[in-house]
Amino acid sequence: MNGIVVIDKPAGCTSHDVVTQVKKLLRAGKAGHLGTLDPMATGVLPVCVNEATKLVQFLSAVSKTYQAVMLLGVQSDTQDTEGKIISRSELVPTEDEIRKTLAGLTGKIKQQPPAFSAVKYKGKPLYRYARAGEFPQTAAREVEVFDLKVRDISYPHVSFDITCSPGTYVRTVCADAGQMLGCGACLCGLRRIKSGAFTESMAVSLTAGEGEEKRKELLERMLTMEECLADIPTVSVDNTTARSLRDGFQPDVEMFRRNVHSFFAAGDVIKFTSSDGQLIALAEMQMAADELDRMKGNAQAARLLRVFK
Repeated sequence: MNGIVVIDKPAGCTSHDVVTQVKKLLRAGKAGHLGTLDPMATGVLPVCVNEATKLVQFLSAVSKTYQAVMLLGVQSDTQDTEGKIISRSELVPTEDEIRKTLAGLTGKIKQQPPAFSAVKYKGKPLYRYARAGEFPQTAAREVEVFDLKVRDISYPHVSFDITCSPGTYVRTVCADAGQMLGCGACLCGLRRIKSGAFTESMAVSLTAGEGEEKRKELLERMLTMEECLADIPTVSVDNTTARSLRDGFQPDVEMFRRNVHSFFAAGDVIKFTSSDGQLIALAEMQMAADELDRMKGNAQAARLLRVFK
């Protein structure tokens, strides 16, 4: 039982709580999530199970899409409504000002990591410093907001859709917008609807059903490792080669000459699969496909990155 199950995370629990519940339901040996969601947030949370935990770095999303609700006129120490309110404002910006301000927060922007976040400073998460009343100065980080569309403005709430790079804090987008508008703002609602190739339509609810019924649903909806790596070039190998790879044998030129392969360049990540489509290993090419015929058969052609049982 190896694969990825997309969970529709409910509000009020941590991403770690979700992983623990999935692991227990599936009676899995290992599990881990792809991209943390804050406790107040809901939506798409992919969870890797057993051997699929080796895929985390290869499945990291290039972009994530959220539905967010911003509360104007309120600032909190956590930049969302879960924290302590530190200021209120009666200033009411116009709809045009709100739209222009949010539009100005698209593209590549600099963000100061929130004090209450998992970003590490000297090996310790910032939230630990904040809980102790310490607020170390950290460098602003460059993130990218690919798209931001305002859906509705019903003062003091502003609903918008945002697609951004990993590491972008939507609550910081709200706090920065509030500062630019002069009234302050914080995040009061967040739902992730897409994380890379994983979408809301793939997600399984953990709040409906339980026990064996829920376990069966998770197993039925689980995505295979091969499905999740569909965009990575494939080299299909015979049983002898599959055993060699699982024993840690580094792929040589002769291995590629014996097996069907597509065109790829040096540095490309490729996957080896068995004749029945089972994932054997991931490797990084050390040379381009058109160089293989010019090299000696025992020359190393690729470097193993992950091997799967």
